[in-house]
Amino acid sequence: MLNKTPFHSIHEKLGGKLVDFAGFEMPVQYKGIKTEHAAVREAAGVFDVSHMGEFFISGPEALDLVQKVTVNDASKLTPGKAQYSCMCYEDGGIVDDLIVYKLYDENQYILVVNASNIEKDLAWINKNNTFDAEVYDNSPDTALLAVQGPKSVETLQKLTDLDLSSIGFYSFKMGSLAGMNGVVFSATGYTGEKGFELYFDKNQADPEAVWNAIFEAGEEFGIEACGLGARDTLRLEMGYALYGNDITKETHPLEARLGWITKFDKGDFVGKETLLKKKEAGINRQLVGFVLDDQRSIPRNGYEIMNEAGEQIGVVTSGTMSITLGKGIGMGYVEKAYTAEGSVINIAIRKKTAAAVVSKPPFIKK
Repeated sequence: MLNKTPFHSIHEKLGGKLVDFAGFEMPVQYKGIKTEHAAVREAAGVFDVSHMGEFFISGPEALDLVQKVTVNDASKLTPGKAQYSCMCYEDGGIVDDLIVYKLYDENQYILVVNASNIEKDLAWINKNNTFDAEVYDNSPDTALLAVQGPKSVETLQKLTDLDLSSIGFYSFKMGSLAGMNGVVFSATGYTGEKGFELYFDKNQADPEAVWNAIFEAGEEFGIEACGLGARDTLRLEMGYALYGNDITKETHPLEARLGWITKFDKGDFVGKETLLKKKEAGINRQLVGFVLDDQRSIPRNGYEIMNEAGEQIGVVTSGTMSITLGKGIGMGYVEKAYTAEGSVINIAIRKKTAAAVVSKPPFIKK
């Protein structure tokens, strides 16, 4: 039996194509991935992302626990700020990537994790909780909508007294939305566009009424319901990593272009010792972005990456046809010698190879 989000009946009414994703019945598309992708790039789109996990961490040593299990420095967070981070195993492999929120209540944080990793992440955090801190899984009661696109702020501003333009990137405020109190307006997202992720308690409001209010407010802009398909094409155009593809327990942050969130000077954290050794020894492969020359070729997860001599030098972790560029784009791990911007690599697609150029994401300039 698949889990259902609070917006499931709406997805059915809209004729969303529903699939099993991380144990949830989720819409992969409604009108079509191209239409939904374009709506987010040009106007506004709404994603149901209520399948994500939310863990509340509180208590006198809440920060100590967050610092122990994440690689970024959560001590730098002030109330109302959020931070991209990841958790590692002792061997440096990635448990998950996540967002850490510092709430306005002292010693209280929210960790937002990937839907497919909720149980695993919760067990990992609890295993490392040797502190005076409580961990509470609030995922089942949290409704989460991502409203993304150039017209997202204008759309939501009609429904709240908060000055949304004053909320900086990776910051959040709490306020009312369409008459409902206690909504977290987080200026975050997975699309590269302006927008907000809206968190609220599904038991304190009518999720369908919230959805309808947002669509009524955005109707003049051409707002669209968007599924997992467009979420994937949008995030890949920005070069955002996807857990299970670009980052896994077999990869570590330094080779996954996540060195910028790995703060060795913050004190101890799980995996620090191993990662320091890897840094000193030098990285022998790196996650890179690439763009294909041939507009008909589409790279996919698992395709081999070859050099000009026909030797395998890596593997594709994510790939798609960029709807904005009209070209194949992707990411993958390649040997260090081929990581420089402008390097020519070849993607093995069926029985042929297609030339590609290593290109630092994002693939589209915002």
